[in-house]
Amino acid sequence: MFDEIEFNKIKRLPKYVFASINEIKLQMRRNGEDVIDFSMGNPDGPTPEHIINKLCEAAKKPKNHGYSVSKGIYKLRLAVSNWYKRKYNVSLNPDTEVCATMGSKEGYVHLIQAITNPGDNAIVCSPAYPIHYYAFILNGANVINLPIKWDNEMYLDIESYFNDLQKSIKSAFPKPKFVVVNFPHNPTTTIVKKEFYERLVSIAKQERFYIISDIAYAELCFGDFKTPSIFEVDGAKDVAVETYTLSKTYNMAGWRVGFVVGNKKMIEALQKIKSWIDYGMHNPTQIAATIALDGEQDCVEEIKSKYEHRMEVLIKSFNSIGWEVNKPKASMFVWAKIPNDYLHLGSLEFCKRILQEAKVAFSPGVGFGENGEGYVRIALIENDKRIRQASKNLKNFFQKFKK
Repeated sequence: MFDEIEFNKIKRLPKYVFASINEIKLQMRRNGEDVIDFSMGNPDGPTPEHIINKLCEAAKKPKNHGYSVSKGIYKLRLAVSNWYKRKYNVSLNPDTEVCATMGSKEGYVHLIQAITNPGDNAIVCSPAYPIHYYAFILNGANVINLPIKWDNEMYLDIESYFNDLQKSIKSAFPKPKFVVVNFPHNPTTTIVKKEFYERLVSIAKQERFYIISDIAYAELCFGDFKTPSIFEVDGAKDVAVETYTLSKTYNMAGWRVGFVVGNKKMIEALQKIKSWIDYGMHNPTQIAATIALDGEQDCVEEIKSKYEHRMEVLIKSFNSIGWEVNKPKASMFVWAKIPNDYLHLGSLEFCKRILQEAKVAFSPGVGFGENGEGYVRIALIENDKRIRQASKNLKNFFQKFKK
C-alpha cells in the first residue's frame, strides 16, 4: 500500500465556507427551483459593445495570437498610466511602475508570492476578502487580523484602526512587513477619505512596512463620494502598491484583466516572478482592455448608475419588511446585519435556511473571517423585479420562522 505524501501548504487552507451554500444552490437548481442569487459578486451586465468590437477586430489579426509579454503589452501599461493621470492626477512610469495582471486576484497572489518570505508577518483588515488573507498563508507567511469598525455612513473609524494598527506593530514578532488595505472594502463596503492614506503612509515610513492597497471597486461610488487613491499622497510610491481590476467597472469579470501599480521595487519583483510563471494575457484581450481604459467612459457611468439604483431598491424593499440595512456609498455590495431574531443561528446557518426556505442566496459573513459573523454580504447582481421578489420571499420566511 502506498504511504500517502502530505501536502502541508494546502493543509493550511481551511474548508471553503461558501462551498456549502454553493452545493445547496446547485442541487436546488438541478431540481428545477428558482434561486434569487445575491451570493457572488459576478456582474450580470454585458461588456460594453465598443470593447467587444475591439476584441473581435484584434482577434482577426494572426499576429495577435502568439505569446504575449508577461507584464502586459506597452499600450495597455500606458493606458493604465493614462487612467491614473485622468482620474487621480497621478503620474506613473508604464515600464517600471505598472504591471498588467490576469485580474487583480491573480496579480495580488503573484505579488505576495514574489515579496514574502516564510515567517513574515502581514496585517490584514478583518473581515476580509479571503485571498487577501490566504495569499500570505499559502506562501508560508503569517497574518495578523486587524478588526475594522465603521459608522452609519460606512466610513472607517480611523482612530480605532490606527490605535489597533500601532498595537499590532508593537506586539508582533517579527515586525510586520506588510499592511493590506481595501477601500471600498469587500465585504463591508467601508470607505475612507484621503486623510486615511496620509496617516498610513506616514506610519509606514516610520515603522518600515509596505502597503498593499486594493481599490477594485473604486469606480462604483454612489452620490457625491469619490474613492481616493493612495498615490494622491506625496511619497506614497516609496512604500505602496495599488491593485485594480476591469471586472466590475467594465463588466469584464471573465476577461481577467487587472493591474498592479506603484513602488518600483515591488513592481519589479512582480514582473520578474510573472516572467517565470506566465506569458501574460491573450493579446486581443489586452488590446480591448486598452480601449476600455482609454476610450469613452459613458459606459462606466451607466454601470455605476445601475448598481446605485439596485442598491436603492434593495434598501427600500428590505427596510419595508423590517430588515434595517445601512446604505453603502460604494462597491457592488450591501453588508447587512442579520435580524436580531436570527442572530443565534450564525451567518452560515442563517444563509442555509434562507436559501432552502426562501430561495434567496447570500454570502455568510463568517466566510470572510470570524469578524464577519453576524452579517451577510448581498451582491447587487439581480434586477429590480428579482430584488422585490426576494423581499417578498424573505418576508414570508420571517413571518413563518419568527423566534
